[in-house]
Amino acid sequence: MPSNLRSIIMSQDLTPEIMLDSILEQDKRYSRLAYCFMMDALNYTTTRMPVRRHITGQELSMGIRNYAIQQFGIAARLVLEQWGITETRHFGDMVFNLIDGGLMRKTDEDSIDDFNEVFDFESEFEAKYRILIDKTQL
Repeated sequence: MPSNLRSIIMSQDLTPEIMLDSILEQDKRYSRLAYCFMMDALNYTTTRMPVRRHITGQELSMGIRNYAIQQFGIAARLVLEQWGITETRHFGDMVFNLIDGGLMRKTDEDSIDDFNEVFDFESEFEAKYRILIDKTQL
């Protein structure tokens, strides 16, 4: 997102919805639902930390994973893929769009590279699932 857009966004009294609209206009790869999920996942992750603090890209990626599984179960990967999210780097793309749009903050140590290959979607969202059948119910 161009830095002048961030200056415009930050200089006006805009609602989060309007700020998100600006992000969506600049980067059409991810849907509004994906960004809303991302912000919910950030809240989910930070509220589960023993002490409320800034979290790393790796911590957020794992929190997003956990939240997606909690919300969507075995369909988590499918839902994320419907939103254009197929790898953890995409989490980083979205987070940095939200930072540039004024909806999230970062420290000087934070980098989009913190989101690179944190985990493999197939192994985390599918391979770990086992469906158990109670044969007494058949």
